[in-house]
Amino acid sequence: MKGLGDIYATLCRTAAAVQLQYRAELLIWLIWAVVQPVVYLIVWLTVAKAQGGRVGGFTGGEFAAYYIAVMLVNHITFTWVMHEFEYRIRSGSFSPLLLQPLHPIHRDLVENVVYKALTLTVLLPVAGLLGWFFEPQAHPQPWAVAAFVPALVMAFAVRFLVEWALALSAFWTTRVGACNQLYFAVLLFLSGRMAPLELMPSWVQTLASVLPFRWVLSFPVELILGRLTPEEAQAGFAAQGAWLALGLGLVALVWRRGLRQYGAVGA
Repeated sequence: MKGLGDIYATLCRTAAAVQLQYRAELLIWLIWAVVQPVVYLIVWLTVAKAQGGRVGGFTGGEFAAYYIAVMLVNHITFTWVMHEFEYRIRSGSFSPLLLQPLHPIHRDLVENVVYKALTLTVLLPVAGLLGWFFEPQAHPQPWAVAAFVPALVMAFAVRFLVEWALALSAFWTTRVGACNQLYFAVLLFLSGRMAPLELMPSWVQTLASVLPFRWVLSFPVELILGRLTPEEAQAGFAAQGAWLALGLGLVALVWRRGLRQYGAVGA
């Protein structure tokens, strides 16, 4: 464990140094992380104003709280490995990683966490400014606030493992862009990023709950906003636990079979 801790510490320092070399790229990604939820927020505020100040169970202030929370939770839980794995296979840059005595998933995990630790120093003050401007309203119970942190950690773990397992499809086909676009389009609708699931048709809510999408974004957001009962929160943690176990199993299974299929491409 001490050796693994030293490896993680070294990977963290390396990842931080690399990220800081691309400050303009970090800024561009941060702008996108803010702009998208703000656009959705403005749309729903306009709709709420046109309907007397409320849409479904949301007032204007509750929409503001929802999308500010979505902005932060999505930023903490998102991954980019599905976009990169195809390039690793095609360019041949994946082969050297297989020669190292460390599973490549560790490197991806560290890079992801370091990126978010750096960018949250900017995103949190931006969230504060958005809160000052839009005046969000939320009334979570103390138990919900306490449960939010483990729910957020579980959401990140589930999303990271599921998307890492899906990224391994590049072992079988080195062109996975269309599959990635389909996945992220479904994620946009069923995770609650575009609109609260509460406002969606019942069949959409059911589908989002059966698949992992609600549990990687909407569930922690609903929790911190105080929109869940203790029983609903318990069911949410159970669903996250089930998908976490399934994600671990998928990564192990697809990794073993994918390595047998792998043939180095590129340089």
